[in-house]
Amino acid sequence: MTAPVTQAPAAGGFIEQFVLPRSVTLAPPTRLLAMSTQTDALLARIEGRRDELVALTQALVRIPTVNPPGDAYEDCARLLGERLQRRGFAVEYLRATGAPGDKDAHPRVNVVARHEGRPGGECVHFNGHIDVVEAGPGWSHDPFAAVVVGDRLYGRGSCDMKGGLAASVIAVESIIDAGIPFAGALEISGTVDEESGGYAGVGHLAGLGYFSRPKVHHVIIPEPLGVDRICLGHRGVWWAEVETRGRIAHGSMPFLGDSAISHMGAFLHLLEAELGPRLRERRTAQPVEPPGARSSTLNVNSLHGGHVEQRFVADADGRPLGDLPAPVVAHSCRAVIDRRFIAEETLEGVKAEIVAMLDELKRTRPGFDYGLREIMSFLPTATPRDAPVVQATARAIARVLGREPQYIASPGTYDQKHIVRSGRLDQCIAYGPGILDLAHQPDEYVGIQALVDSAQVMALAALQLMKGAAA
Repeated sequence: MTAPVTQAPAAGGFIEQFVLPRSVTLAPPTRLLAMSTQTDALLARIEGRRDELVALTQALVRIPTVNPPGDAYEDCARLLGERLQRRGFAVEYLRATGAPGDKDAHPRVNVVARHEGRPGGECVHFNGHIDVVEAGPGWSHDPFAAVVVGDRLYGRGSCDMKGGLAASVIAVESIIDAGIPFAGALEISGTVDEESGGYAGVGHLAGLGYFSRPKVHHVIIPEPLGVDRICLGHRGVWWAEVETRGRIAHGSMPFLGDSAISHMGAFLHLLEAELGPRLRERRTAQPVEPPGARSSTLNVNSLHGGHVEQRFVADADGRPLGDLPAPVVAHSCRAVIDRRFIAEETLEGVKAEIVAMLDELKRTRPGFDYGLREIMSFLPTATPRDAPVVQATARAIARVLGREPQYIASPGTYDQKHIVRSGRLDQCIAYGPGILDLAHQPDEYVGIQALVDSAQVMALAALQLMKGAAA
């Protein structure tokens, strides 16, 4: 069953959101002083572990967990698990056997670590994905060397999101090492395949109950949204493959066939000329960043028709090398579409709009026929502004950075979708270091000061949510 869309309340002022209600009884001055002293000591402890935080981020980046195909997942999971086990965490390694992509050559291995405090509190879970996209060309530094230049740590996954995962580890370790008493539990997970939908990662664990009450109460995902921004949720997504069909014939006599590529061209023209302008006019009230994503969008992810894809090359004399094409009219053409929709739309309406265009072509274009295969869909999500996990993180940002947070929504989905839909847990946000625009780019980097700041924010937020002594 698909989880319902939850609309975020209208944004109010910072003071309106975080002043204490009149009915709250303040702690005695001596208690407040002790809390302030303990908080200052915790922040100083995290600042003192700056070099360790950099080293952990480097160690994670240097494991090339490229997805696809899903390289070195177990190596990365065990680096995290073995470290946390030495700190007293109970550690589980969970392979998503049978999930999409899982095979012996590329096992989908996740790690979950838990540290128990006193009874009677709530569990705060920090979830980070360990997979990264391919490096691609255009780098000034080795993408898996994790080079530090000034305040920047470069590398594939440094921003998205191994830096955030490292910051969350340092945050929880610092709470434990400081001996701060807390009620509840701290959890850290390193999960796989977020870049390809998360079905073998958070999706798999959510199905097993790892992101549901009473095991977990609050989830923070350290995606690279910025150290002073709280991401409440994301737009919806519908992926589908459209196939246009034709009739094969000899390429020298195309009039005897019917080109599926030509039919696909007619469909793509309608997407650009008719649907595109309509989508740009639809605007959401949610604070999606960047602002261009506050409209509905559609992207054609891939296009293929006719022959199996080939790369044609020639020798120094211009003679062709390798395979050559055969002269045939394409009888099939396939396009994968990536439709991102806003909270004001419905999934049913999004699908119907595409089907209506295809049916119209079938009625009006001679020989046009099509198939439609749905690949993936998720509704928009939005955690309410007054949710405890939002409020605690906002207070922590104000304490660490001295300024109010910005509340945003993500243009693309991330693993919150599984936590909401399968885990039925609405206490989930994304908060972490890094600049979203750098994700998947050459020369991706994360700022070292941002790593420290975010670790401090996550530590204070966790203590507040667990009702720790320094909260």
